[in-house]
Amino acid sequence: MFKGITEKIRKIASVLIVLAVAVGVFSGCESQKELETVTLSVWCAAEDMPMIEQMVEAFKEKYKDEANFSITISAEGEDTCRDTILANPEAAADVFSFAADQFNSLCDAGALLQITENADKIIEENGTLSSGAVISATRDGKLYAYPATASNGYFLYYNSKYFTEEDVKSFDRILEVAANNGKKITMDFGSGWYIYSFFKGAGLEVTLSDNGKTNVCNWNTTSGKYTGKDVAEAMLKIAEHEGFLAAGDDTLKSGAKDGSVIAGISGTWLSTDIKEAFGEGYAAAKLPEYTINGDSVQMHSFAGYKLIGASAYTDEPLWSQRLAEWLTNEENQLTRFRERGEGPSNVNAASTSEVQASIAIAALGKQAMYGHLQNVADTFWNPTNIFGNTIAARNMDNIDLQTLLDTMVNGITALPES
Repeated sequence: MFKGITEKIRKIASVLIVLAVAVGVFSGCESQKELETVTLSVWCAAEDMPMIEQMVEAFKEKYKDEANFSITISAEGEDTCRDTILANPEAAADVFSFAADQFNSLCDAGALLQITENADKIIEENGTLSSGAVISATRDGKLYAYPATASNGYFLYYNSKYFTEEDVKSFDRILEVAANNGKKITMDFGSGWYIYSFFKGAGLEVTLSDNGKTNVCNWNTTSGKYTGKDVAEAMLKIAEHEGFLAAGDDTLKSGAKDGSVIAGISGTWLSTDIKEAFGEGYAAAKLPEYTINGDSVQMHSFAGYKLIGASAYTDEPLWSQRLAEWLTNEENQLTRFRERGEGPSNVNAASTSEVQASIAIAALGKQAMYGHLQNVADTFWNPTNIFGNTIAARNMDNIDLQTLLDTMVNGITALPES
């Protein structure tokens, strides 16, 4: 009798075990099915893609218990991102990198998603509402992008085998040393981004007007301590010097490598190349003073930032914000510094000993007190390019400098083409 009961109990227990296992398997399948599939796209600079891919993989691992991810990464230049988006805002990537000078256009077009996830935390981590990085990413106190770097500015690289720290305080002295050694210092006169340094140093201004579409500019002024013509004459004197070469980054890199260039004005993105080229002589400093009307005045600069935005048209606003925040957090800003030489906007990252030990970042920090947030409409670029290239070519047609200045400023302040 007991044997029969025992056998029945065993059978019942076996059935219960089988049911329990089945329920567990079924529940496991159900929990697997409950994970949503999140599809996202990312645009970044081609040279940043390997780094971004690593960051994205880490992001997927962090949130693996919350969603299944399908994230594609494509190359889109930070300098062309705005134009691509404005051509078709709805086709933009969910998350994209862009230069801070494109912020106003993207915001005006309604292409940027307002950041609501951890916005206060992000603002605090990047220096509060008063910091340049946060100012470049906000509109009316609301956050519309994530600061990623604070190193989009420029300063002086130099080879200390030729220059002393005292030498590089003066543009005149740099030119003299370069010429005496049959070498060159380079600067891109064909870019308004760089020649701004001369005009701002002389106290002349250019900025976005209140309407947000045109510029206000007095670079052609004929009154004041320094006139626009004074600046143009000072630039022309530099352009004519045998120790100067009007050229951009490619020439600075190649010239530093072959020894023909021993100083040049550029940014942190060239730090690895210049360090390798100059070797033990690798050094950097703030921009020098230049001579205008017999006076020495400090060259100023644009201060720029790189931002990451989320598309206003994304189908995944929450996950787009989380991914963008991840790509710009403290740890990944340090990764950008280590792999790309970019200075962090995150306060904690920027204060680390490894960042502070960077020669390029230190020079940028010294230039920061003479740096100004880049805030100009698109009509700024072409006229300054034409003017700068004319000066770089030593004004071979002998055009009246005031005429050159007036033409440039008329273009800078013109209404943009519709």
